[in-house]
Amino acid sequence: MRAVLITIGLASLCLWSCQNQQLEIPQDQVAAVLGQYAKENQETAVVLHTDYGDVELRLFKETPLHRANFVRMIKAGYYKKSHFYRIISSFMVQGGSETKINFKYVIPNETSPDRIHKYGALAMAHYDEGNPNNNSSPTEFYIVRGRRFLNEDLDELRDKYPPEQLKILETLGGAPNLDGKYTVFGEVTKGMEIIEKISEVRTHGEDEPEQKIRFSVELK
Repeated sequence: MRAVLITIGLASLCLWSCQNQQLEIPQDQVAAVLGQYAKENQETAVVLHTDYGDVELRLFKETPLHRANFVRMIKAGYYKKSHFYRIISSFMVQGGSETKINFKYVIPNETSPDRIHKYGALAMAHYDEGNPNNNSSPTEFYIVRGRRFLNEDLDELRDKYPPEQLKILETLGGAPNLDGKYTVFGEVTKGMEIIEKISEVRTHGEDEPEQKIRFSVELK
C-alpha cells in the first residue's frame, strides 16, 4: 500500500511540475504571448464558487493581458483548489491556489483612471518591493469591499476623481488608495453579498481567516 501511495504522490508532483512548465512564460515574451491568447480567447464571464455561495464576475477587455492571463489560468485548472488567505473586513478579500506554484513572470501594469477600486472591483495583487512599474502577480487576486467616503474624506478626493466616480465612492464605496498601483481587470456582477459575508469572518495573524474558505473558478 505504501508503494502505491508513494507512486501516486510522485505522479501528482510530476503533474504540477509539468503544469508549471506549461504555464510559465519568459518575461520578455509575456506581452506577446498573452496578447495573442487574448485574441484567441474572448471569454469575459467567470463564476467563483465559494463555501458561501457563487459570485459572478465580468472581465474587462480593456485589460487584455490580465484578462487573458486569468482565463488561461482558469482553463489550465489552476484555481480548482483555491482559498482566500487574506481578509480585511472593510477592505478586500484576497485569494490564490492551494497548490502554491510560484511563477517567475509578472503581468505588465494595465492601470487606468477609468477603472477604479470601487466596491466589487476585481484586481490583481503584487509585491511592492522591487516592482517600480507595479506589475501584477500572475495568480493572486482580490475583490474590493472597501468603505463609503463621505464629508471630509470625500472632499480630499475631489481633485483626483470626476463627479461620476466620486458618486460611486460615496454611494457604493471602494478603496481609492489602491488606484494607480494595482490593476483592476474586472468586477462582480452578481453575488457581492457573498463577498461581504466572507469579508466578515474571524481572522488571526496576518489577516488570515481562522477557518479556511475554499473556492474554485470556472468560465461561465
